Amino acid sequence: MKALILAAGLGTRLRPLTDHMPKALVPVAGEPLLHHTICTLRAAGVTSITVNMHHHAEQIVRYLSTHHYDLPIHISDESHCLLNTGGAIRHAARWLCDADEANDEPVLVHNVDILSNADLPALLKAHQDNHAQATLLVSERTSTRQLLVHPDTHRLCGWMHLETHEVRPHGAQALTEHCLQRAFGGIHILSPQLIRDMQSWPEAFSIIDFYLEKCASQPLFCHEQTQLSLLDVGKTGALEAAATFLAGLKK
Repeated sequence: MKALILAAGLGTRLRPLTDHMPKALVPVAGEPLLHHTICTLRAAGVTSITVNMHHHAEQIVRYLSTHHYDLPIHISDESHCLLNTGGAIRHAARWLCDADEANDEPVLVHNVDILSNADLPALLKAHQDNHAQATLLVSERTSTRQLLVHPDTHRLCGWMHLETHEVRPHGAQALTEHCLQRAFGGIHILSPQLIRDMQSWPEAFSIIDFYLEKCASQPLFCHEQTQLSLLDVGKTGALEAAATFLAGLKK
């Protein structure tokens, strides 16, 4: 399994820290968020990692050139333009998709500002067992944005915003009473073939928008881990709790 770390964001919720450093290098328990994410992926057995970058990109390049993690780490440079989550995946395709499709490996995508106790091998097994094109890690937690999940098959059926009552894709309104509502955890696995299918999309786009367009025709699944503990470190309040959260994961 290959991996892509999404680390290009501006980190606006972490200002003023991110006025002078990328979000990926904000320290937690003495080490940058990027370090914690790389170590998590390495422990899960990934074979190579790609890191995308935009904001203060040169600092991430410098960090990776002076820290070695015993596996190949590639840089997907988005200095010219932020590409959003879907565009970032497509832009990194050269490292995620094999020239010989027979050698394709699943691709694990992980937001750099997510800390969790997620069982990544279990996520991969669910992806493989379902012969899925994509598998999204989800949990039952408070969020204004919820994925709609079929209660029996765990197929992704749609998305809804609890405050505005917007439901996507068109026609999914009829499913809202029957589907489970689950929050996306910023961690997912997709097939290289699905990445190849992104070629007709705009340069910058959301991966959730892409999944919502494909969910009726492609086997896209949600995987729930009931004991999941997850912390979004993309905001200052959570950053203050992150060291304690990490210490709890190591017990």
